[in-house]
Amino acid sequence: MTVGEMLVATVPMARTLNLEFLETTAERAVVRLPDQAEYHNHVGGPHAGAMFTLAESASGAIVIAAFGDQLTRAVPLAVRAEIGYKKLAMGEVTATATLGRPLAEVVAELDAGKRPEFPVAIEIRRGDGAVTGEMTVVWTLRPNS
Repeated sequence: MTVGEMLVATVPMARTLNLEFLETTAERAVVRLPDQAEYHNHVGGPHAGAMFTLAESASGAIVIAAFGDQLTRAVPLAVRAEIGYKKLAMGEVTATATLGRPLAEVVAELDAGKRPEFPVAIEIRRGDGAVTGEMTVVWTLRPNS
């Protein structure tokens, strides 16, 4: 099962929005929100809540891809998120997530008995490539007790 298939199977909101997981690696995750009238806002583009979910899902995909081998000893949890809407989004939009800290550094903190935190940066783009939003989600790996 791919990371995208796992998230769609286990996260109902990703399934509800029909998110498409295009790329899920430890270096980058790319997720698309198709243009769907039922998730439009008052100006005919994707609703802000749908774009938040898109970006948060991209961040979750990279976290699972990067730290999936740590899931037997730690649970990934989103700590906080901040989003900025930059331009009007219309049509389908795509979120691209990247890790903000080296993977090995985060695992080393976990190995040392700490609860590491790390940011994931996400850009949301419309079909013409324009950045319509930017989001940062800070994640932690909570060690299993």
